[in-house]
Amino acid sequence: MPPPEESGHPDGTPRRGSQKVIYAAIVANLGIATAKFIVAGITGSAAMVAEGIHSAVDTGNEFLLLLGERRSSRPADRKHPFGYGKSLYFWALIVALSVFSLGGGLSIYHGLDALENPPPLEDPLWNYVVLGVAAVFEGYSWNVSRKALNAVRKPGTTLWQAVRASKDASVFTVFIEDSAALLGLAIAALGIALGHYFDNPYADPAASILIGLLLIGAAIMLARETGALLVGESIDRDQLAALYALFRSEPALDSVSSLRTMQMGPEEVLLAASVQFRRGMRIDEVEQAIARIESAVASAHPVIRQIYFEASALRTSMR
Repeated sequence: MPPPEESGHPDGTPRRGSQKVIYAAIVANLGIATAKFIVAGITGSAAMVAEGIHSAVDTGNEFLLLLGERRSSRPADRKHPFGYGKSLYFWALIVALSVFSLGGGLSIYHGLDALENPPPLEDPLWNYVVLGVAAVFEGYSWNVSRKALNAVRKPGTTLWQAVRASKDASVFTVFIEDSAALLGLAIAALGIALGHYFDNPYADPAASILIGLLLIGAAIMLARETGALLVGESIDRDQLAALYALFRSEPALDSVSSLRTMQMGPEEVLLAASVQFRRGMRIDEVEQAIARIESAVASAHPVIRQIYFEASALRTSMR
């Protein structure tokens, strides 16, 4: 059975594809947040304040994801013999909590406050300019994460199914955040437009509240996906079925009781195999069978870095 390996890539280097997605999101959100707050101060738009909070929170979140990426690539040590791969899932969960509390909570609070004391309607031109520019940058960042998801998406599945199946928290977190950001921009633009069209100062604060609710929904979605990975999610059904077929094709095995897998990181899976070898096998024959199985698994499922066989299976074969 192989020794513990490093999380991330086999050589311990950061995963470039995921980092590209994060850096694209940082560049987009940092400039957009600054512009939104400046325009919000000029026009007094509550929806623009909510959008500024949204982009500022997203920017901080991307740095948290970079921290998770860096920590998850650390090699295994005595205190963490299975590596640090799950660090990324932990920090992605912190991101979900940040979106929920800071993004959603502050947007709703500011919207409610503006409903009680609605600001006078100002010229919305700069609001629309910033929202349009923000949509371009957010769209670029969203497209980068979409391409990363498409690279691993199975034929015949939707993009949403690819998000659910993805084990890379950096990629699907940025994708969900950017999707919420694009919807938030549309809500902000609609709230500002309706407020000026009907000369109603309450439409803008209502848009801020809707943006907050949107962010809370995105946060719940993120928490569900990252939480499942953090507590030890298995590989998907198709991969598990293929793994069972691989084990059952090994002539040295009488039966395969169970194959239990756990996602240890975006590109690392642990496998615990409960199998029965044929009775009466010599030690060298068992060793050869294990070597064949490990080689076949490494070829068909390279993300499975560690395989452990239950001791009872080995004892039965040598009785």
